[in-house]
Amino acid sequence: MRLCLFDPGISTHDGTPAENLGNLIIQQAVLREIHSLFEGWQIIRISTFAPPTPELRRELRNADLCIAGGTNLLTSEMNRYRQWVISPKHALGMRRTLLLGVGWWTYQRPPNLFTRIFLRLLLSGKGLHSLRDQYSVNQLAAGGYTNAVNTCCPTLWPLVGAGPDQTPIRKAQDALLLLTDYDQDPEADQRLITLLNSEYRTVYFWPQGATDLQYVRQLKGNLTLLERSFDAFTHFTRNHRDFDYIGTRLHGGVHCLNHRRRSLIIEIDNRAAEIRRDTGLRTAGRKDFDAIRQWIREPAPFHIRLPVAAIDQWRAQFTKLRQVARS
Repeated sequence: MRLCLFDPGISTHDGTPAENLGNLIIQQAVLREIHSLFEGWQIIRISTFAPPTPELRRELRNADLCIAGGTNLLTSEMNRYRQWVISPKHALGMRRTLLLGVGWWTYQRPPNLFTRIFLRLLLSGKGLHSLRDQYSVNQLAAGGYTNAVNTCCPTLWPLVGAGPDQTPIRKAQDALLLLTDYDQDPEADQRLITLLNSEYRTVYFWPQGATDLQYVRQLKGNLTLLERSFDAFTHFTRNHRDFDYIGTRLHGGVHCLNHRRRSLIIEIDNRAAEIRRDTGLRTAGRKDFDAIRQWIREPAPFHIRLPVAAIDQWRAQFTKLRQVARS
């Protein structure tokens, strides 16, 4: 049995990692789920950043299942902008795709006519789609797809059953800061660095994006820089026992939560805001420094509501297909 996976964690079809290392956090969660559900299947990974080659289009036609895993792949004007680099021509004839934890790119109007037609070519109309938040579910429904559930992002699924006693509630000695190169606010980000320097012994900075380091060097503050690699980030989150995460990178913060580190996401777009609305994820407005300071100083018990029934419903649809594969 063969599964084609549209993978945002690779920038090319030969497996070159995506420039935004946050996509590797999404990729890790998607692959964990795929390997758990489809053990023994052949997994063909296809980059979402490059058009599929003729060989890969043949794989997409003949696959037993196609899944797109995570990130902002959907927009309301796919004729003008899309992060999923695939055309209607490529979609014609391929097996239609199911979504796993996919989200909508920013707040937009309902999908336009081109997008609604394109989605009909691209997405399965029979299976159940997993979307990252309720806003994305509503947008897809406006495009004619009501076969979707809000499962939240699969990066958060490991937190199912996590109790408040598993994550520190009080301020740590050190802080880990992440900022966003493509959404810069030097005034707000400078204030955040100054605040963290005044509150923590050491402030570490990990450059998740390709030019995060270039951006943060334009700001003033005492920062200890971490190597720009996913391995270095994971090593830090696993082994540095006394730090709080505070930053504008959603998945960087979620990665810290999964390692049971106290985390506050600074909202810069719809992703953190919508997940907070659905789950109670701890976030703060970018310029709400009173709330950020309060979170730092006051005990903040960890609690998150995850849509377990929807996650199980999405997984359960593959039961028969897996039984066929084993027979």
